[in-house]
Amino acid sequence: MALTDLVTLPGGTFRMGSDRHYPEEAPAHERVVAPFAIERHPVTNDQFAEFVAATGYVTTAERPLDPAEFPDVAEADRAPGSLVFTQTPGPVDLRDWRQWWRWVPGAQWRHPFGPESDLEGRGDHPVVHVSYADVTAYADWAGRRLPTEAEWEFAARGGLDGAEFAWGDERMPDGAVMANTWQGDFPFRNTGWGGTSPVGSYPANGYGLVDVIGNVWEWTSDAFTPRHLPPDAASVDRGPRPDLLAGAPPSQALHVTKGGSHLCAPEYCRRYRPAARSSQAEDSSTTHLGFRLAADPV
Repeated sequence: MALTDLVTLPGGTFRMGSDRHYPEEAPAHERVVAPFAIERHPVTNDQFAEFVAATGYVTTAERPLDPAEFPDVAEADRAPGSLVFTQTPGPVDLRDWRQWWRWVPGAQWRHPFGPESDLEGRGDHPVVHVSYADVTAYADWAGRRLPTEAEWEFAARGGLDGAEFAWGDERMPDGAVMANTWQGDFPFRNTGWGGTSPVGSYPANGYGLVDVIGNVWEWTSDAFTPRHLPPDAASVDRGPRPDLLAGAPPSQALHVTKGGSHLCAPEYCRRYRPAARSSQAEDSSTTHLGFRLAADPV
C-alpha cells in the first residue's frame, strides 16, 4: 500500500480565518487543535488506482444519478459524469460560472476531461472527480481520516501564524510563482499548467507540506457554515459537526474545502490562501477537487 508519508504536527493555538477577504472566512479568531498528523501531499492518481484495484470501488462519478434524489431529471441526463472546466475563447461574465463549467458524461477520475481522455503521464497528479463518499471510502481503506478544517488550516500555515499566504505575505515574492494557480486572464488565457500539476512541483511550506495552496481544492470533514462559528463557541477544534448535516441528502450536505486550485485567479477567486474556504456538496466531483488525509498521532 503506497500511502503518502505523514507529517506529525504538535497542534496548538493559531489565528484561524480572516476579516480581510470573503465573508465566509470571518471572524478571524484563535483556535486550538490537538496534535495530529497529515499527509505531505494530496492523494495521487496512482495511489487512488491502487485503492480501486484492491477494493473494486466505483466512484460517484461512475454511477448514474439517483432517480429518488433527482426525480425531475430525465433518465438520459442521469448518466454517469462529472463537471469539467472548459477554457473560454475570450472574456466572459465572471458572475456566471456556467460559462466555463460543463457537465461531461463519462468524465471521472480515470478520464478527467471526458471519455476520450486518460491518465497517461498523470500518475503523480492529484486524483480529481472524487466525491465525499469516495474520499471517505479511501480513508477507511487506508486506515486514516479526513482532516478537520482547523487541522487543515493549521497545517497549511506552516507555522506562519496570521500570514496572508502559506509562504508569507507576498503573493509572488521576488516574482516567483509559489503555487499552481491561474496565471493570466481568467478563464480564457492561462500561461501556467492549465490544469493539475505533479504533486510537489512548488516549494513546501514550513512544515514540509506541498500543494496546500493551489493545484486542487481539498475536502475536509467539517460541515460548511456561511461564517465561522463565534470564537467563544469554537476556540477548540470540535470536528465535523455531524448535527449540521443530519438528514441532508448528498446533494445538499455541504462540507468545507480548502486551499484553492489551479483555477484560482486574482480577478475571480482569490482563495489561494490558508484562511480561504469554500463549500461542496457531498456528491460533488470536478476537475479541480481532490483530498489528502490525516491521522491521530500514535
